[in-house]
Amino acid sequence: MERKLIFDKDRGCRNSSYITPSLDIKPEEIFGGDMLREDLSLPDISESEVVRHYMQLARLNFSVDTNFYPLGSCTMKYNPKINEYLSGLEGFSRIHPLQREDDLQGALELMYEFQNLLCALTGMKAFAFQPSSGAQGELTGILMVRSFHEINGSKKSKVIVPDSAHGTNPATATMCGYETVVIESRDGLVDIHQLEKSFDEDVAALMLTNPNTLGLFEKDILKISRIVHERGGLLYYDGANFNPLMGIAKPALMGFDIIHLNLHKTFSTPHGCGGPGAGIVGAVEPLEEFLPLPRIKKRNKTFYLDYGSEKSLGSPRTFFGNFDVLVKAYAYILRLGREGLKRAAQNSVLNANYIKKKLEKYYQPAYSKQCMHEVVFSCSEQKKRGASALDIAKRLIDYRIHPPTMYFPLIVKEALMVEPTETENKEMLDYFIRAMIKIDEDTEKNPQKLKSSPHKAAVGRVDETRAARMPVLAHTGCGKHKKSQKT
Repeated sequence: MERKLIFDKDRGCRNSSYITPSLDIKPEEIFGGDMLREDLSLPDISESEVVRHYMQLARLNFSVDTNFYPLGSCTMKYNPKINEYLSGLEGFSRIHPLQREDDLQGALELMYEFQNLLCALTGMKAFAFQPSSGAQGELTGILMVRSFHEINGSKKSKVIVPDSAHGTNPATATMCGYETVVIESRDGLVDIHQLEKSFDEDVAALMLTNPNTLGLFEKDILKISRIVHERGGLLYYDGANFNPLMGIAKPALMGFDIIHLNLHKTFSTPHGCGGPGAGIVGAVEPLEEFLPLPRIKKRNKTFYLDYGSEKSLGSPRTFFGNFDVLVKAYAYILRLGREGLKRAAQNSVLNANYIKKKLEKYYQPAYSKQCMHEVVFSCSEQKKRGASALDIAKRLIDYRIHPPTMYFPLIVKEALMVEPTETENKEMLDYFIRAMIKIDEDTEKNPQKLKSSPHKAAVGRVDETRAARMPVLAHTGCGKHKKSQKT
């Protein structure tokens, strides 16, 4: 496929293919001459060429709509297109948060009912929808923890996280002014003895996801919860891994006090290049009043915005968060229903364990016990043959499979974390398994083939360190374009 930039297709005949409209006003009188471009420097090509150019670029994109995307801990499940259609309905897409409440009754009712469904799934008392990501949801949740302890006159300085935690967990705790205390895992799970030893009167909370980032269910969660609460702490639920539990187990019944849920994971809304997302936050009854404002409540048959809680930490984001994301997630839950959500969760676990069983002769599972929605393999044996986890991941691109998560969790050497989700059928799982087996064979016969992969992608192996530290973000071709880039 042709790799030229749009500017490189310029014929050089300035302004022959586009015409700028004449203006009734003089822009320099409004903006000043130093703020105006002398030349738009648009390439001289036809409309059809422009369309074809960007259609070719679009075909280079990789997404859950094009191929298998087993990115562990990210839950890259298929995004039903009916949800996209519903979120674009005029009654949802053409409203404004500053309209009167009387004009927003449909949107307010949707959020109110969505909250009720989420409470039924998690056991929480209430939710706030403002946070736009899991990280922002975490930040909101731990700020609630801090407010709770401050109002109750309890000065605490530490937050405990397991060594298998998402990287945002210790970062969030630090941003909220806490010292992060890391406890090591034991056989992939929280070490109860070390938790008891570490959880002193200075600890505000334990941040935990269940199942954890190794794909394992914390079987001692009730014991963990008792330790946390008996010592005056709170239990925070990182909801990135809620997909295998929906319709089956409720975090509140496990003892969690605050939860964030990634709607762009569990509830199938798109990840979207960093947004829009939603990392909504829920809380049990004693902590409900600390949730962000406004809260959506119902009086008789009317829905209204409540700003009344004096203990609320305010709002981490404007208005109600990304409303279109809420519409998509609400539609997803209604479409599947209780039994459908449960079946989806069960299938996500089935798919992960199927891959684990089929590949355990070739790649070492990090832990032998049954996993939940994702499985972590160690590629240490392949590394001894000359092919690292990175090489294996890059080779998968040649099979039109997005690489799994690499080198995470950090406690597993040469880790590949695979999360197939429930939306992939057996044929696709078998294709992935065959590809992984063939790659394992290549580590024996031709490791150099892996180290130089990918071979069939738009670009070959890149220097990732250089790309991260010295990215090329602008076209710097012929001189006539340089000025327009700077201006």
